Amino acid sequence: MTDSLLRAVRRHTEAYSDPTGLARTPIPGLITIRQTTKSELQYAINRPLVCLVVQGTKQISLGDQTFTHQAGATLLITADVPTVSRIARASPTEPYLSLALYLDPTVIAELSVEMKVAREGKNVPLRIDPTDQEVADTALRLMRLLERPESVPVLQAQLIREMHYWLLSGRHGTAVRQLGCQESHAQRIARAVALIREEYAKPLPVERLAEAARMSASSFHQHFRAITTLSPLQFQKQLRLIEARRLMLAEGASASHAAYTVGYESVPQFTREYGRMFGLSPVKHIKAAKGGLEAAA
Repeated sequence: MTDSLLRAVRRHTEAYSDPTGLARTPIPGLITIRQTTKSELQYAINRPLVCLVVQGTKQISLGDQTFTHQAGATLLITADVPTVSRIARASPTEPYLSLALYLDPTVIAELSVEMKVAREGKNVPLRIDPTDQEVADTALRLMRLLERPESVPVLQAQLIREMHYWLLSGRHGTAVRQLGCQESHAQRIARAVALIREEYAKPLPVERLAEAARMSASSFHQHFRAITTLSPLQFQKQLRLIEARRLMLAEGASASHAAYTVGYESVPQFTREYGRMFGLSPVKHIKAAKGGLEAAA
């Protein structure tokens, strides 16, 4: 990882980070992150993305596997999978800095027509490997483009395309390509995932999700779990609980308000499921946060 990329990410995050440390950019799908302290546990169901850490360290867990993501490494997520993560090394003088780009299936599909990328091979949904030089160089040019706003509309598409090209031509080509294949299992399940994300607070019969994926109900269940590591019901439940947690901790919502907002009809059921996922009841979690004592501490 080059010092030039580190300096470019630092400049952008220092100028544009919001109170949570997130610095959005005018380039669709590109974000940067800055954290000056170690963090509590963060729960998410990630969209497919590539993330480069340029300073600091982050730990990420998927199921019973834990990965360490530090400067000089690239994280690639090629499926909507649930993760638990935390910033493990950061300080005011050496903050955690990273940039992430959400993968675009349309760009992948277009490039795949022009490239010969093997379809075969096991899809590992989360990988961390040393950053390829071509990927780092393209990331640097994206960051430099942000410093010339008038050039962003003209040049952003070709740089985003180039980033996808290097990912497709590298060690992750097989997994990345599946995101762009219209009738691949990954793409079919992605249609159902998009529906769950859009309507997570509503009842979603499995038949409707299977129809969106153009699969039978039994085949849909099998492939959904194989790709996301969760059942459709578990996936929807985790989305609800993650959003409820955000509403309570970031917006000050009460537990009952958060429960009903994300689609629960029973507050006791919400409380039980929240406790199983986060280790504390909603009320205790809110109190701990207000007192500066996070559940993960």
